[in-house]
Amino acid sequence: METKLPNEGTTPSQVPHIRIKELYKVFGTNASSAIEQLQNGKSKEQLMHESNLSVGLNNINLDINRGETFVVMGLSGSGKSTLIRHFNRLIDPTSGAIELDGVDICSFSAKEIQDLRRHKMSMVFQRFGLLPHRTVIQNVAYGLKIQKVSQDVCEKKAQHWIDVVGLKGYEQQYPNQLSGGQQQRVGLARALCTDAEILLMDEAFSALDPLIRSEMQLQLKELQQKLNKTIIFITHDLDEALRLGDRIAILKDGELIQQGCPIEILLNPTTDYVASFVKDINRARALTVATVMEPLDDEDNIDISNAVTLEQTLETVMPVVLASQQSIAVIDSDGKVVGKIQAEKLAQVLR
Repeated sequence: METKLPNEGTTPSQVPHIRIKELYKVFGTNASSAIEQLQNGKSKEQLMHESNLSVGLNNINLDINRGETFVVMGLSGSGKSTLIRHFNRLIDPTSGAIELDGVDICSFSAKEIQDLRRHKMSMVFQRFGLLPHRTVIQNVAYGLKIQKVSQDVCEKKAQHWIDVVGLKGYEQQYPNQLSGGQQQRVGLARALCTDAEILLMDEAFSALDPLIRSEMQLQLKELQQKLNKTIIFITHDLDEALRLGDRIAILKDGELIQQGCPIEILLNPTTDYVASFVKDINRARALTVATVMEPLDDEDNIDISNAVTLEQTLETVMPVVLASQQSIAVIDSDGKVVGKIQAEKLAQVLR
């Protein structure tokens, strides 16, 4: 019998692409007994001390929309990597639901989970996760090979994504012959090659040098503009979260502390914990034009000659925008005007 994957018979606009409902993960013997104790106010530290139970996630509720880059951030031990491994059932929850297009994948059989991983979700790992005995093109094509796609199609699709991530000419190299940045590009190409709807990226760039990391962030944003995937990106770096995320969720000790768009996180931290994260952030350097862009009005007087791009930081466009008496046009990678940026809004955000 053919496996019924999510999306069949559902209308994506009716439900979030991914919905996490009352998700708990507790590690240890008789873990389910901890849930009621957590609901009654016991802390993570108390449960560890009294019952030797480790709380990974504590009542997480999230809606993730189709086509958005959703960043989950927090310090070590916050639960962010535990959370992302629930999306593709590498870790099973102690309690709660994980819905994909309205279907709870916690009810899936082993075969359905396998199909989910092969066709719906791809994962990019922090330490690259490449197969050392396979060449670049063999690594990139590996997911398609698992799907039993023909050799000819595997090679054509793999070559396409190798070209996209800038590794043309490296097809026959092995992972140990590549730099860290090149290896991560292979990992990204492999994840994209299966054409999965959802990309799971667990600290995908944190092992890279700062310059290479910035390049990979920029490449991911450029790819996302064209591909419109649903991306769940895990990081401990707020600068990275602000640069990449359409929305951001901040975890602490397994609990969701705050979620919102980058501007909301920066301007309206809801707890001292979040405020401590954002207090030293250079807003002009961290935020891009896309985060403050406003929609066009029919009567707008737009300055197109000084147009800025979505990916430019506010720091780079500030002199032009603040000096202008008009709204400045914002263009996408194809040169199309997609919005405007105004001096008043820019000054408000950077105040």
